[in-house]
Amino acid sequence: MSSKINESDSAELRKRQAQFTKELHGDDIGSKTGISALISKNRSAQKEAVAKYLKHWDGRTDETSEEKRLEDYNESTHSYYNVVTDFYEYGWGSSFHFSRFYKGETFASAVARHEHYLAYMAGIEKGDLVLDVGCGVGGPAREIARFTGCNVIGLNNNDYQIAKANYYSKKYNLQDQLDFVKGDFMNMDFEPNTFDKVYAIEATCHAPKLEGVYGEIFKVLKPGGVFAVYEWVMTDKYDASNPEHRKIAYEIELGDGIPKMFECQVARDALKNVGFDIIVDEDLADQDDEVPWYYPLTGDWRYVQTLSDIGTFFRTSHIGRKFTNIMVSTMERIGLAPEGSSKVVTALEEAAVGLVAGGESKLFTPMMLFVARKPLVEEPKSSKK
Repeated sequence: MSSKINESDSAELRKRQAQFTKELHGDDIGSKTGISALISKNRSAQKEAVAKYLKHWDGRTDETSEEKRLEDYNESTHSYYNVVTDFYEYGWGSSFHFSRFYKGETFASAVARHEHYLAYMAGIEKGDLVLDVGCGVGGPAREIARFTGCNVIGLNNNDYQIAKANYYSKKYNLQDQLDFVKGDFMNMDFEPNTFDKVYAIEATCHAPKLEGVYGEIFKVLKPGGVFAVYEWVMTDKYDASNPEHRKIAYEIELGDGIPKMFECQVARDALKNVGFDIIVDEDLADQDDEVPWYYPLTGDWRYVQTLSDIGTFFRTSHIGRKFTNIMVSTMERIGLAPEGSSKVVTALEEAAVGLVAGGESKLFTPMMLFVARKPLVEEPKSSKK
């Protein structure tokens, strides 16, 4: 299966997606967050966005169904983040990823530390030009730019998230260090050997083929440069022929807009096949931490570390998600929330169930840490004719 599309088709797709985003979210989209952003959406456009996101998710896991999801990764991912971004910000904040948790550590501190650690492992330094692949609304890019003094370009295929990321960078006076651009990580527009470092946080799992996105990263990274990633993968314990295992993977795929969850070895092989030298290969979720990475989704209050985390935990926990579901369904019935909003909440609930089950059984990890280096290569010598 080829993920390449010609330039005219790509330009047309971006133009159509940008126009649709404007219809869906209206003007001044950056400053709207959470429930206030949800209720301001255009009703007919939201219905269309939900339908685009869910059209391939009919419960089927056969090869033909998977192939359709893989082929439609760009449109599907764009639609997914059009409809879930507001819920993510409402429940999780502006950094859409998991992290390890230490005793006594606040949720916000754990999230920031997780981003700092990736920057440290990548060797990001002041003045480096860094690419954030799948940057979301720019939470990690802002944190890493502050932490290291580097300059970050965030790549994202969702116009809504780009608008929000640019809004936040101006709000926090980071526009001189940050830039966010529209693009497809399977077909990057950057020149070869552009970036000193590249990182990705729980984003390249949306790729239809890991060799495709890793190959693009390899291309735009300077020789000797480092790529660090927290990858979503099924672990070596996963057996695709086991119905219970496949059910967990499908729940994660459905609720997180992922065309296909790959196994860890697939990611490892893909990095090597495109030319990277892997220097770190570690599952940070498999550390027997006293507070598990999936604790915000569990509803288990014994894991709450500080009083400041109670609000976040309530919104992300099973009880909080039920409350959100009831609230959004009621708002949808009375016409306050656009049609299809409750379907999105239901899909996110399935993801939460699958993530917790995958975490408890260690079939899934959201933080398979790979740090890989692009080899230093000698420039080819010109030959006289």
